[in-house]
Amino acid sequence: MNNLYEKSKLWFAITWIISYVVGASCADELSRFVNLEKSITLIFLSIMSAVAIVWMKRNGLFCEFGLCKANIKASKLLYYIPLIIIASCNLWFGVTLNLKLLATAFYIISMFFVGFLEEIIFRGFLFKAMAENNLKSAIIVSSVTFGIGHFVNLINGSGAEFIPNICQVVSAIAIGFLFVVFFYKTKSLWPCIIAHGVLNSLSVFAAKTSNTKQIIVSAVISVIAVVYGLFILKIKNKEKLL
Repeated sequence: MNNLYEKSKLWFAITWIISYVVGASCADELSRFVNLEKSITLIFLSIMSAVAIVWMKRNGLFCEFGLCKANIKASKLLYYIPLIIIASCNLWFGVTLNLKLLATAFYIISMFFVGFLEEIIFRGFLFKAMAENNLKSAIIVSSVTFGIGHFVNLINGSGAEFIPNICQVVSAIAIGFLFVVFFYKTKSLWPCIIAHGVLNSLSVFAAKTSNTKQIIVSAVISVIAVVYGLFILKIKNKEKLL
């Protein structure tokens, strides 16, 4: 890993993205094969997270990739209220139990690993690799790549329908923009990791809604994410990430 990272940080990030997307998709399929949702996925994600943590610790890269305290006070960041609103969106139209108890537990835990890995990979590895040469391009590519990656749900056997998946892609691009801006301005990914994990995990309790309602939710959280991201960009702080 060190050799690849030192040779090309961008290819290091791309390798992690491919490994994560392919590995998680295959693990999801195996979980469905054994008839226990996210069971194999949880094992894969926990191993991948452990590898990332050990590698970053050995190389002293925790703060480099956002695993440190934010350098801007919570009050200046509106006490993270927009993040809380976004994270709660799956419960806006009701709550239901979509999986059995054990599968629900596996799902929730695995989704927090997803939040951790996706933030580290897309906002950490990919963004930092590209930002060395072009900050604006890094923000755009990190956001769009993260969003487009959700198209995999159409082909991975998860049962996602076209309209809901399009809504997910659009809102993911907007949220990706917010998260990468947050990292750029505050040096920290922890609020993003937590919000991401909560957002994903609460989807297991989401009540089934119409396409119209899903479009509305996608539009609302996209607007919140973009406006909050632009607000954070305007905050003046002494320290800078790059």
